[in-house]
Amino acid sequence: MALSLYPVIFAGAGPGDPDLITVKTMKVLSRADLIIYAGSLVPESVLSWKGPHARTVSSADLNLDQIVDIMCSHYRTGKTVVRLHTGDPSLYGAIFEQMRALEKHKIPYQVIPGVTAAFAAAAAMSMEYTLPETTQTLILTRISGRTPVPESENLESLAAHQASMAIYLSMGHVLKVTQILSTHYGDNAWCAVAYKVSHPEEKIVYCRIRELDNTCRQHRITRHALIIVGKAVTACLENQDLLKSKLYDAGFSHGYRAAKR
Repeated sequence: MALSLYPVIFAGAGPGDPDLITVKTMKVLSRADLIIYAGSLVPESVLSWKGPHARTVSSADLNLDQIVDIMCSHYRTGKTVVRLHTGDPSLYGAIFEQMRALEKHKIPYQVIPGVTAAFAAAAAMSMEYTLPETTQTLILTRISGRTPVPESENLESLAAHQASMAIYLSMGHVLKVTQILSTHYGDNAWCAVAYKVSHPEEKIVYCRIRELDNTCRQHRITRHALIIVGKAVTACLENQDLLKSKLYDAGFSHGYRAAKR
C-alpha cells in the first residue's frame, strides 16, 4: 500500500476572491492530486491555483461517510488530498467530525487557516471592529435554526453585550434577528449586510436596525451574507472621531518606545 507522503490537508479557501487564500494553501493546491471542495460555497475561480492534473470533487451532494471514504481511499493510494473549505475551516466548517473520522482510520491531517468573511467584510467597509474604550469585543455567531444553538449562546444573550457582532448563517431568520438587535442595540442604530464579500457580486448594504428585514427583502438578499452590528459600524458610517489607541500615543510609554514629555 503506497501511502501519501503528505497528510490530508484541511485548507481555508477564504471568502471568495482567489487572491485572498494564503500562500500556504496556494502551494498545497498546486501539488494536490485530489481537491474536495465545498461546491455550494467555494467559487470555481479559487480552483485556478490547482495543478493541471488535479482531480476536483464537489462535496455539495456528499455526506460525511462519502467524503471520508474518498479522502481515505486516495490517501492510501499515495495521493495528496486537500479538503478545501470556504473562509476559515475552523468557523462553521464542520471539520471536527472529519478529523475525528480520519483519526479512526489512522490517517494524519493538517489544518491551514483562511480569511473568514467577517474580516473581508471589515476590509471592504474600511472598519475596525475594536475601537479604544468604545468596543473591544467581537462576537462571531449565528441564530438558532435547523442547527440549534446552545441556550447559553442564544442571540438574545449575546446581543445584550452590545459588542461588535458578525452574524453568520442567519438570513433565513432575518425578521427575528431584526427584533433581537432592535431590543439590545436600539432600532435606530446602524447595521450592515455584507453579501458575497470579495466575490464579483459583492454588495455592502447599510441601514438602521429597524429597517434590516425590509432592506434584505428589497435587495433580495436571502443567503450568502453576514449581518454586522455594533458601535464600530456607527463610528465608520458617521465618521466619528473617537479616542485614539495608546499604542501610538506619543505620551504613552511601552517596551519599545519612551513617552515624549
